Amino acid sequence: MDATVSTGKSLVKVWSPYIRLFHWLLVLCVAVAWLSSGEIMKVHELAGYSAGILIASRLIAGLLGSRYARFRQFVRGPGAVTEYLADVAHRRERRYLGHNPAGGAMVLALLCCVAGIALTGWMQTTDAYWGVAWVEDTHKILGNGILVLIGLHVGGVLLASLRHHENLVRAMVTGRKRAPSRDDIA
Repeated sequence: MDATVSTGKSLVKVWSPYIRLFHWLLVLCVAVAWLSSGEIMKVHELAGYSAGILIASRLIAGLLGSRYARFRQFVRGPGAVTEYLADVAHRRERRYLGHNPAGGAMVLALLCCVAGIALTGWMQTTDAYWGVAWVEDTHKILGNGILVLIGLHVGGVLLASLRHHENLVRAMVTGRKRAPSRDDIA
């Protein structure tokens, strides 16, 4: 699906309903799992399994989904991410209609971290890995590490929103962003 200009508002459709629903459901699952950890284990496990299913569906969308959902559209190598972050530091970064290189790297980091949390959580319910220290430790480290990634993600969204004069949180609700200018990367 290509970005299409909406009538009379100079906005374009970027985030599909699936991507928006995935994003906010994953936020909910991670929050519920983190808040219920060690307290209400049935709720914790349900949130974890739900997050795992969401991650699996996102991997499919990353290969077969809409234009801005596809990994090939936003996954860049370490050099491109480093160059983009240097541009951010020098206040010369370009606006991307989809994810910028740092945002793409963050998507991958968040997906991998949540997948690792879900996997190690499930492993703890099996006979083979129940009570195994490294599995429990990895689950806890990733469970706390996701908070660092979330903080960096929110910080990056706020910075890009300010720098490019665009409410990216609203874009993740409505699916629409400002139409690209000549200097933007669509």
